[in-house]
Amino acid sequence: ALRDPPALSPGPGSMASLIVVTEHKGTGSASEEEMDVPGSEAFGDGRKLHLSGRKLSLQERPQPARSPGHGDTNQRFIYPSLPYSPVTSPHSSPRLPRRPTVESNRVSITGLQDCVQLNQYKLKDEIGKGSYGVVKLAYNEDDNTYYAMKVLSKKKLMRQAGFPRRPPPRGAKAASEGCLQPRGPIEQVYQEIAILKKLDHPNVVKLVEVLDDPSEDHLYMVFELVKQGPVMEIPTLKPLSEDQARFYFQDLIKGIEYLHYQKIIHRDIKPSNLLVGEDGHVKIADFGVSNEFKGADALLTNTVGTPAFMAPETLSETRKIFSGKALDVWAMGITLYCFVFGQCPFMDERILSLHNKIKTQTLEFPDQPEVTDFLKDLISRMLDKNPESRISVPEIKILVKTMIRKRSFGNPFEGSKREERSLSSSGNLLPKQGSEDNLKCNDLPNVGEEELLS
Repeated sequence: ALRDPPALSPGPGSMASLIVVTEHKGTGSASEEEMDVPGSEAFGDGRKLHLSGRKLSLQERPQPARSPGHGDTNQRFIYPSLPYSPVTSPHSSPRLPRRPTVESNRVSITGLQDCVQLNQYKLKDEIGKGSYGVVKLAYNEDDNTYYAMKVLSKKKLMRQAGFPRRPPPRGAKAASEGCLQPRGPIEQVYQEIAILKKLDHPNVVKLVEVLDDPSEDHLYMVFELVKQGPVMEIPTLKPLSEDQARFYFQDLIKGIEYLHYQKIIHRDIKPSNLLVGEDGHVKIADFGVSNEFKGADALLTNTVGTPAFMAPETLSETRKIFSGKALDVWAMGITLYCFVFGQCPFMDERILSLHNKIKTQTLEFPDQPEVTDFLKDLISRMLDKNPESRISVPEIKILVKTMIRKRSFGNPFEGSKREERSLSSSGNLLPKQGSEDNLKCNDLPNVGEEELLS
């Protein structure tokens, strides 16, 4: 299933590019104007940055304006109209600016014979389901494109928000300085929207439009359709080969590195939140429990996410403050283990027993399937129960790059591997057109050494 930028004035010292929102009209286009921004001479090619002329939504949280290169040296700025950052992840080649997320506050719903018409979208089959709503296949008549539309009930979210919550643990005040944490489910949805609107990366799913009519119970989030669905479902009797796992894991590293650079902790990395696109590459989805942070790392106190993928430090009875980046690394380790063994390393039907295993049980590897010692070592270092000594994302990147260079690595899905990939995936989300093999297993590009985790 699939699952806002600070308010800045366009004066000196503001951010270079700003995504803001207004009422959607017709084509959903927004007027833009060019402006010079202090520090833009660093581009060296005379390019001007774009500032959208759309008005700010009430969903966006104001923050003090600060200019690049001034003030807090740890502060990073998000420039949706610039090449990917970090510069080397994944490539530093020029590209077109990200198309701003459209936000519409008027929703027109019409019941047709075979579907429901919602503004320019025709809602088709249900392709996913969650606690607060569903994900439907949506066809946009304006651009002749299929999207995935997440439909959420605001009433259900508000009822959930009314439930009593445990008091904040000691150190919560200190934690809030490093991370802005939403208060309840409906705030989490708006936080997710705010985060997604800032992101533009080939390994992160894109939010295309938000339809939020104050007079309508439902909130609609329109995402790009990632056609092949999740990498795999857990548990499975058909895990990925080591080369297949490495191929997908490279994409995961690039996506997480980008998120951490943009000061976002995902907090729910797992195979079902890694969606395979038409080009065979992975996109990270579902930012429903993600956190934004300031400084070098997030300082967190709350426990969220999927139980089998939670790091041991989040399960401590003393509820200490813990590193956000280390949580994502742990979940990446569990995910890589699932890739090659088809199941989580720590499992139990009882939640308290599962927590105890995560905190105390030694990591073990099955005899079958056989994997290299290099891969076992990487997983072991990611699943270090001590977050202080756990491997970091930059270190993972170096290790995987070294691992790949020691092996002949082309397209791991060629030949007989194609059938295995089809069986382990949830399959194509679009109505069948042509052969099943073509839908579920598009050819993946060969990966040259110069492209590996560049």
